[in-house]
Amino acid sequence: MENGTDHYDRTPCSSYNWAVNKSRPSQQKRQRERQRQERRTEKQARRQEIAAQKANTPSPSGGVDPDLEGIQPGPQPLQDWQKAETE
Repeated sequence: MENGTDHYDRTPCSSYNWAVNKSRPSQQKRQRERQRQERRTEKQARRQEIAAQKANTPSPSGGVDPDLEGIQPGPQPLQDWQKAETE
């Protein structure tokens, strides 16, 4: 390069620490893969824990959902606040 501008040349082979920069992506890739593997094992452990909890908790009696218990199919009776408006 002319006029001492060779330090502006940023091609991969021209960098003074080319060997150091070359190895960094593989190290970063290994680190990312290690983190991914750790997350995978944590998720698997969490899934097994949740499955064990579900197996140990008793199911609702009679197969009725407690949130839906007591609700009749069809039109529902008016609530108190709805009755006050219609009168």
